[in-house]
Amino acid sequence: MTFTDKDLQKIIGAVLKYGVWLVLIIALTGGALYLINHGHETVHYEHFVENDRSIFAVLSETVSGAKNLQGEAIIFSGIFLLFLTPFIRLILSLISFILEKDLLYIFITVVVIGIICTSVYFGFAH
Repeated sequence: MTFTDKDLQKIIGAVLKYGVWLVLIIALTGGALYLINHGHETVHYEHFVENDRSIFAVLSETVSGAKNLQGEAIIFSGIFLLFLTPFIRLILSLISFILEKDLLYIFITVVVIGIICTSVYFGFAH
């Protein structure tokens, strides 16, 4: 089975549309769980501690927290998925450009993906 450009564009549109809906459902579920478990607590804003950790440490804690049904971790999972949605679109666009043999757009997309990966890996994202 071969994919045409039109097929890939439909897939990209579906990823964006359903990805956002999935993120919304996950974030609302996490928010409800968080409010059920922590809604009675008072939040103190006197002290702010910068939490400068690796993205991989945050992802690991988020996955383990989501497995334990911790509301905050489920909300973070939704946020990560929200960030991944346009990244997946980039990957699908790259596939589309490869199928079209459009070298300029292949190069541009690979550079953009490289910049995103480098900034996330080395912590330039914050």
